[in-house]
Amino acid sequence: MIKTRLTTEDKALAINLRPDIYGSFAEIGAGQEVAANFFKAGGSSGTIAYTHSAYDMKVSDAMYGECGRYVCEDRLKQMLTIEYSKMQTTLPNKNKEARFFTFADTVESLNYHKTNQGQGWVGIKFQLNLEKEANEVILHVKMHDNSHHGQREALGILGVNLIHACYNHSEDINDFLEAISYRLPRDRMEIDMLNVSGPDFENADNRIIALNLVKNGLTDATMFNQAGHVLQPSAALYKKNVLLMRGRFRPVTKVNIDMLTKGLALYENEEGVDKEKIQVLFELTLKDLTADGEISVKDFIYRAELLCSMGYTVMISNYLKHYKMIEYLTDITRGYKLGVILGIYNLQTIFDEKYYDTVKGGLLEAFGRGFGRNVKMYVYPAFKANSKALYSVENFELPEYLEGLLDYMKKSGKIESITDFNESLLHIISDNVLAKIKASNSSWENDVPHEVMKAIKFFELFDYKAEKIVKTET
Repeated sequence: MIKTRLTTEDKALAINLRPDIYGSFAEIGAGQEVAANFFKAGGSSGTIAYTHSAYDMKVSDAMYGECGRYVCEDRLKQMLTIEYSKMQTTLPNKNKEARFFTFADTVESLNYHKTNQGQGWVGIKFQLNLEKEANEVILHVKMHDNSHHGQREALGILGVNLIHACYNHSEDINDFLEAISYRLPRDRMEIDMLNVSGPDFENADNRIIALNLVKNGLTDATMFNQAGHVLQPSAALYKKNVLLMRGRFRPVTKVNIDMLTKGLALYENEEGVDKEKIQVLFELTLKDLTADGEISVKDFIYRAELLCSMGYTVMISNYLKHYKMIEYLTDITRGYKLGVILGIYNLQTIFDEKYYDTVKGGLLEAFGRGFGRNVKMYVYPAFKANSKALYSVENFELPEYLEGLLDYMKKSGKIESITDFNESLLHIISDNVLAKIKASNSSWENDVPHEVMKAIKFFELFDYKAEKIVKTET
């Protein structure tokens, strides 16, 4: 926990007064707000080697190479690599007495007509130790101030926070996140992606950073790929057909995979869906990661390890209600059909009016906001409680006055029943599988895909202990 609360000017001055910290600034898009804070604090000649802004695209291309999109992660990385290398080659003797850094950002701030979302990529390449390999921090921000001046000011605060945090709070990732977001409430700025790398971050897990971005309220959703690299949702899902599976995945079972396989087959045949542009997302909500009021990081890592080992991309969100998650994704996938795979009991929840007690317009508003868009739900059946009777869309139980809404959803192509399912798997329930693992009952191996079984054993997930396993009849 950070105890000392410094102003932006205090932080800039503290860096300026350190003779062993020296660097450059390259800022494109909003202005040079970050560098300006260091100039205004005083003593900047001992810290700043140079600053510049390549606003003209031809100038930017000449300096950093051509780029299809100028406000993107690739452009930021080009800027960091080239500017840091320039510092090293131009000032080799200085690097023997000072730790170098290069700060860069490429930003789209609010335009004159206020018709765009202010957003940008911010990063720093920096040394914590003299003549050692540099670390790198890259993040994406959404700026919510309703004025160009406000967004520029917020960006200036963020940049100073980031540089100061790198040299003072990099040992503890929670302190680091708190430090970079200081004086930037969520209604001003949202950080929806952050990756760290380098020798001083060897023990940092970017997946846990992604979890903490959502947990600490810095954003409502972020995601990471099978390599554990945090992705910015809008960039990763740009012009993609997204197929979403929500669940606990504790652990992933054969039922989950059957749901995905059969749902994907239906989604691929939808009009306008390009098989080459499909992005499957497995989503975990904070509620599904919470036990006894606390979020278990260990349990989160178990599930992340499993999903990543199977090659899936994982989204973490704070969207408990289905319509909010769908509303969020359809804002990103404009013009592209969004597919959602869910179980029949999840559909029961979606049609439950009590689920929308906090929504002014109740169930109808939620359906309009979430399901009135280019969305289709693929519903997987289950056995009814304490029986072998099949429960599906075909015999879905609803109050009579809601049957018309269900009929509309089916006829308008927003709900489709998954009929080609494997009934022999419907007895598998993830909570039961987890209980078997913890009880050292080896029959759990029959309930999960082979690669999941291997991963659980290899990483000893969910408290699996090989020496405790007792073979049982199956």
